[in-house]
Amino acid sequence: MQQYELTVAVARERITALRREADQARSAKPTDPAVDQIGGSTWSPSSTTPGRRPAQMKAKDVVHRVSTRIHRAVFKASKGRLLGRIVGLPVVELISTGRRSGKQRSTMLAAPIVEDDRLVLVASFGGDDRDPAWYRNLNANPQVRVTTAGVTRAMIARTATDQERAQLWPQITARYQGYARYQERTKRPIPVVILQPK
Repeated sequence: MQQYELTVAVARERITALRREADQARSAKPTDPAVDQIGGSTWSPSSTTPGRRPAQMKAKDVVHRVSTRIHRAVFKASKGRLLGRIVGLPVVELISTGRRSGKQRSTMLAAPIVEDDRLVLVASFGGDDRDPAWYRNLNANPQVRVTTAGVTRAMIARTATDQERAQLWPQITARYQGYARYQERTKRPIPVVILQPK
């Protein structure tokens, strides 16, 4: 019981710190470097080509990053006992390599299909017209680490072929109908990602 109380206390402390970061990001001016610090990178007017700025950080991006950090903190502190499932699907921690930075990037994702020899992820980004950053990272470097059910393993990621996607999509949407709604929101075909052991 004492260990559980310590886990909850650590999670609460981390959530409070992340809320402060989110509040600071929301109140920052658009040209303030602090706007992008929440995601671990700093942008300043002099750090890019004049007249060009990386894609504006939308409120959705800030919420996504903060919620991922909270989820990861609670998931790790509780060793997966808390927040190990979301919308009825198992949660995995995907560790990829940043396509520009070369740094390790961690993302918490729901996995609609988890089997011994493969794991399937959906790059829906909630139906956004943009591919999620983790998916763009996988395209640049398909070697990843995945933690699920307390076990971490090295895997290789690839985008499902059109034929594979057509076969997998009904299974995916049967497990969580939200993916079908996400596809209705965007013109891009939402990528299905297959991860297999290295």
